[in-house]
This record gives sequence, C-alpha cells and structure tokens, in this order.
Amino acid sequence: MEKKKRSLKVPHTYVLLFVMVVICALMTWLIPAGSYDRVIDEATGKEVVDAASFHFTGDGGIGFFDVMKQFIAGMESSSDIIFLIFILGGSFMILQDTGALTAGVHGMARRFGKRQNLILLLFMFLFSVLGGTIGMAEEVIVFIPLLVTLCNELKLDRMVALAVVMVGARIGFTSGLINPFTVGVAQGLADLPLYSGLGYRLIWYGIILVVTGWYIIRYVNKIKADPTLSIMHGVELEGGEEVVDENVDTTLNARRIIVIVGFFVTIALMVFGIFKWGWYMEEIATVFLILGIASGLISGMGPNKVAQSFVRGTKDMVFAALVVGVAKAILLTLQEGGIIDSVVYYASGALDGLPKVVAANGMYVFQLLMNFLIPSGSGQAAATMPIMAPLADTLDITRQTAVLAFHYGDGFTNLIAPTLGSLMAAVAVSKVPFEKYLKWVMPLCLIWIVFGLASVTIATLIGYGPF
Repeated sequence: MEKKKRSLKVPHTYVLLFVMVVICALMTWLIPAGSYDRVIDEATGKEVVDAASFHFTGDGGIGFFDVMKQFIAGMESSSDIIFLIFILGGSFMILQDTGALTAGVHGMARRFGKRQNLILLLFMFLFSVLGGTIGMAEEVIVFIPLLVTLCNELKLDRMVALAVVMVGARIGFTSGLINPFTVGVAQGLADLPLYSGLGYRLIWYGIILVVTGWYIIRYVNKIKADPTLSIMHGVELEGGEEVVDENVDTTLNARRIIVIVGFFVTIALMVFGIFKWGWYMEEIATVFLILGIASGLISGMGPNKVAQSFVRGTKDMVFAALVVGVAKAILLTLQEGGIIDSVVYYASGALDGLPKVVAANGMYVFQLLMNFLIPSGSGQAAATMPIMAPLADTLDITRQTAVLAFHYGDGFTNLIAPTLGSLMAAVAVSKVPFEKYLKWVMPLCLIWIVFGLASVTIATLIGYGPF
C-alpha cells in the first residue's frame, strides 16, 4: 500500500515571530552587552552616539519571564499603529457597506481594465514618489484596502495590491531622493549639504523602479493567464473570509459620489497634514474615523448600522493589529539584552583597515543586517552614522558614499524585516500570510541588494560627492 506523502506545513505567523524572539533572547547570552553614551548633535538637534564612548556593561542575558514581558511591551509601544489598523478596518468596512467604494472602483476597472498594467504601474510610481519625498512608510497602510478592492475587480490577488502600495513606497523611500528620515538625517550627521548627491540617487531610483515594475507586471500577467499560479491560491485568509457578491449594486448615485469625493479629500488632507503639520498615526486615524462615520451617515445607513459596520471591520483586523505588537517584541528583546550597541562596535572594528571598495560594501552589508535590529531609519542613522562617517574618512571613502551605504542598507531589508512595524502592518492588513509574502518578495529583495552592491561599488570608485 502506497504511503501518503506528508506535506510540509508552514508555521503560523505568530509561531514564526515567537521563534525569532527566542533566537534574539539567546543572542543576548552570547553577545556581551555594551553601550555608547548618547549626546545631542548640534547640527541636527538629534540624540546620537558618542563614537569614542563604547563600554561593556556586563548585564546582558535576559530570562524567560522577561522575554515573555516583551510581547506585552510590544503591544504597548506599537499602540499607535495597532489602533490605526483597527480604525482603518472599521472605517473601510463602513465605506464598503455604503457601496460607494465598490461602485467607484468598479467604474474605474470597467473604464481602464484593458490598461490595467498601466494603471498599476502609475499607482506604484505615485507611491514611490511619496516614499522618496515625504518619507511615506506606515501611512501607505491606508491605501491597501482601496487597492485590494481594485484588484478584486481586475480579478487579481491581494499580493498585487500589497506590492503596488507597500513595495512601491519602499522604492522611493529606499532610493533616498529627498527622504527626510534617512538621507536628510544621515547627511546632517555626516556634515554634508542637505539632499546633496541627488543626481546619482535618481539614476539608481530609475533602475530600481523599472525592474520592480517589471517584476510586479510579470506576476500579474502570470496569474491572469493561470490563476492557480497565484501566491494566494488556496490560502485561507486570516482575520475573516472574503465574500465577493457578484450581484452587488454598483450604481453611482449622488450619495455615493459625495462619499467618494470625501474619501479623496481625506487622502489629500492626510498627505498635506503629514507634509505641512507633521501628522502621524493619531491624526491619520482621526481623519479616517471621521470619514467612516460621515460616509455612513451621508449614505443613509443610520447610527446603529454605522456602529455595527465599524465593529465588524475592527473584528476582521484583530490578526493584523496584534501581529504588529508581537513582531515588535523581537526588537525589544534585543534592546533589553543591551547588545545592539555591541554589534555596532564589533562591526566598525572589523571594517577598519580594509581596502576601500571592500570596506564601503562592508558598511552596506552591515547596515543591511543592522536594519533588523534598528528598523527606524532615523534611529539607525543616529546609532551608526557618527561612527561610520569618521571611519569613511580614515578609509578614503567619501562621506556621501557612507550615507549611500546607510540608506540602501536601511531600506532594502525593509522588504523582509519582521521587526519593522509598518511592514508587518501592511502585510497583515492585506491579509497576505507573511510566509507567502516572503516567498513572493525574496527574489525581488535579492535583486535590490545586488543593485545596492553595484551602486556602492561605483560610488566608491568615482569618489561620489555632491552633484
């Protein structure tokens, strides 16, 4: 009798993250704890490390109970993103129940469906511009439900929506351009003119944009030809099943038009608020809460039905919201063990004295790995640039190249770093299982990393500076 083959079952996302926390806890026992003193940088006003102040603290290694506490601390420290996800879930459920969002997207798909690839590429380009100029990262989460609805109409899967929005924004964010949170901070700490060297960054932005667009459209064409090749084929959605009603009313009446206009006004207000008033999670959640309630009332749903829709939407987002806090426990475990500064200290010592092309790419690889430990772009700049900038001087590498290695290293592994709250939130909101997302994005991430090696190497050879 033939034995039935046992299929390999991929662990649940929470299990994968828990294992990562355990690994990080073990690292705190293997790597000596150490610390740099922090000082205020006069040029930027930010708290940065004092490169000459490293000392071992000798209090590393955290126990089981303290490790488990990090999951609670992760929920607390990620509360802004968690509540944003709940608010978005509730508000978009109200929008969906009004029928306005579905009707508007249906009209767009019917009009531009034959040019779907062009529409998807235009959306991707738009998000890349937002990522490269105002540093939009966490904020793009609000666009994912809209793109999911559009992809449903175009008979595409949720992976396409996630890629267009989140990966699109990361193209610009990673390439630097005039991103204030990476290039702006790093150049300030390296005593370089603000946003200098833009021409070289634009060249590589264009290359990454074109190749990423090809990667996404190649996948779109593949699943259009054979839906069984979709990364989401046969996947049971976390946080609630998706039911598509083929007989839904897609008529655009006056109330629905008002709701659609209100939606785009809210998007414009959000972007303006981020750029002009420094808005962040709390303000974004507030405007979308107002949008959801107002849309429901304008469409004639009534207060009780609005409340019921909102609660139903938040219930669908429980998995998405909590996964952010669970992922944050990875970073908090490393911080609690006091080994992050030790890693910086050992890495800088290993780079000293290497040939400059090797050292420059070593800086880049170091920043790639460091991004898992410090997922914040500005935080990583404050922790590493005060050390890497003077190290570049001694190695005959331009500080502009050191900044380039930093923002590529900070950005490329943002595609796969589970410690990055905005990534985990985007993946969870899209309801794409994290392991499925990794399978789809890993080849693209490797392509980006190779481009980074090429860019840093050329920058080192030409003495990349302001131009």
